[in-house]
Amino acid sequence: MTAVVQAVVVVLAAWVLGPVWPGLAVVVAALSVAAGVAVGVRQANRDSAATQDVGVEPFRSGWEDGCTMSPRTPKADPACVFADDIARQALVADVGAEPVGEHLGHLVDDERVVTHLFAARQPGYDGWRWAVTVARASRARAVSIDEIVLIPGPVAIVAPPWVPWAGRVTADDLGPGDLLPSPPDDPRLVPAYAVDEDESPDEVDDEVTTVVAELGLGRARVLSLEGRDDAAERWWDGDGGPDTTMAKAAPGQCSTCGFLLTLRGPLAAAFGVCGNEQAPRDGRIVSLDHGCGAHSEQSGAVLASARATSDTSPGSALDTVAWDV
Repeated sequence: MTAVVQAVVVVLAAWVLGPVWPGLAVVVAALSVAAGVAVGVRQANRDSAATQDVGVEPFRSGWEDGCTMSPRTPKADPACVFADDIARQALVADVGAEPVGEHLGHLVDDERVVTHLFAARQPGYDGWRWAVTVARASRARAVSIDEIVLIPGPVAIVAPPWVPWAGRVTADDLGPGDLLPSPPDDPRLVPAYAVDEDESPDEVDDEVTTVVAELGLGRARVLSLEGRDDAAERWWDGDGGPDTTMAKAAPGQCSTCGFLLTLRGPLAAAFGVCGNEQAPRDGRIVSLDHGCGAHSEQSGAVLASARATSDTSPGSALDTVAWDV
């Protein structure tokens, strides 16, 4: 009952019943106000039920993505909210009764559009949910079924994120005869000399090839700053870095080893190449604070102790041999 109807009832009660039964007029007015309060409480409860949280991402109107206006929260349509039985009937008719579980709740998608969620009893789809979207046209009383889909829940087992082919290739995948060309816009590489910024990449590639061939510069592109940083981080975290078990137990660091071959360029301040054929990193990149047991400057006491330990033979022992009967 709206406020206007309540006011009309109160005025009529006072005008008609007031001169004859004043007490009865007061009773009618009180009943009218009470009825209005009851209707308001019922509508508030229905709106509260329509906004329950079922662990689904809330409605986004699009204003969160940079617009200055505030996001608009859609109003829950009671006819759509309480149409869970209609949604279940449509779902059972589509997939059967066996894979449909209990009603988990609903999500208000838009004005007069609500998605009801049901537990999925489908084998192999643990944590998944059936989503049945219902809608009601403007000024229509009945709701209609929009779509029925199976979606993963918060704890559902899903496939890992897709990784492009270029991101899945590793050094172990490259075999004899395989080709892995670097793209022209590879951020790890830059031209070996400056080029005109107004030229297109295709023109730059042609000119780079021509100039390199004529002048004998050797390489058309070299490592960029990003490429050097990636290489340094990869080497530092690898088996030739300072945090390995071998490096922590070594008697000295590679920076003081005579078998270290130094590099040129910016990376020479942190890395070198091992040249000891008896070392596990022979011919490979090592950080200057890496180390191993084949260090060239080990003390004589350490060597003598190691030889004494390795030359120690076990004492004599007797073994009894008997026939099995």
